[in-house]
Amino acid sequence: MTHTVGILGATGAVGQRLIQLLDPHLDFEIEALTASSESAGKPYRKAAKWRISTPIPESVADITVAETDPDAIDNDIDLLFSSLPSAVGERVESDFCEAGYLVSSNSSNQRMAEDVPLVIPEVNADHLGLLEVQRDERGWDGAMVKNPNCSTITMVPTLAALDEFGLSRVHVATLQAVSGAGYDGVTSMEIIDNAIPHIGGEEEKMESESKKLLGGFDGAELSMHDAAVSASCNRIPTLDGHLENVWVEAEEDMTAEDAREAMESYESADLPSSPDPLIRVFEEPERPQPRLDRERENGMQICAGGLRESESGLQYNCLAHNTLRGAAGASVLNGELLAKEGYL
Repeated sequence: MTHTVGILGATGAVGQRLIQLLDPHLDFEIEALTASSESAGKPYRKAAKWRISTPIPESVADITVAETDPDAIDNDIDLLFSSLPSAVGERVESDFCEAGYLVSSNSSNQRMAEDVPLVIPEVNADHLGLLEVQRDERGWDGAMVKNPNCSTITMVPTLAALDEFGLSRVHVATLQAVSGAGYDGVTSMEIIDNAIPHIGGEEEKMESESKKLLGGFDGAELSMHDAAVSASCNRIPTLDGHLENVWVEAEEDMTAEDAREAMESYESADLPSSPDPLIRVFEEPERPQPRLDRERENGMQICAGGLRESESGLQYNCLAHNTLRGAAGASVLNGELLAKEGYL
């Protein structure tokens, strides 16, 4: 069955990636696109400064961009994908949910709200049950599900694979691509021949979102995972692909070979966009690398490598494409999960 979908914030970097992933898609057909008032009323081909190497799909090029307002789009849309800036999402996403729309959102607002499911389908699909709690508490006919931050998405599947050993402490240092800041986020004069050892709010997001994603759900409420998570986030001059150095301490003994087996055998999800295997583990000590490995499995695979035992536990590297797996693709996966579980 094909479901009609719309994209909120369709002209931005993640909105363009959503169009790339959704056209074509076996389950979804794009029927509505929204953007700011400056773009509203224009055909998409004129409203968007298209930055992707493949052409704008003809099926969306002539769709008239609407205002980002529930009254501006048809009410027969089955699902909305949101790539709005968080300040805008905070203001309008609830209006769409109140109006009866189901929203799969990449925006950071409300990710940590107690009644909002923060989901990576391969990790915590059961948290989707929070949607019923959300509807009851907020009186909405619609609902919203969030995907986590792009840097969190890169690390958490590897942690989920290792949680059988009893995760107790996690340290991570990220090397994040400039595309994670959006087209206008970092100027060339800032980043060329440079590295920026601070990304506003990123460390706090990784530390809190990881504990929510790895936490438990009893059918009524979530409990946060009790592992301590510490993050240091850095911007480097790569275009796409977040590379992360991770140190893990666990309650049980865990060798590098144990960790390899756990990651390689970690189950993927039975969804069209989920890769199989979910995690690719490299033996070569110099892999993964952004330029070589970010596009694996259509940019949806998590890559890991450099596994070794250290005095404090286990050390390894992980990598994912930040605008595909880490943003647009994550929202699409959540949309596919919503469809599979009968929410559409």
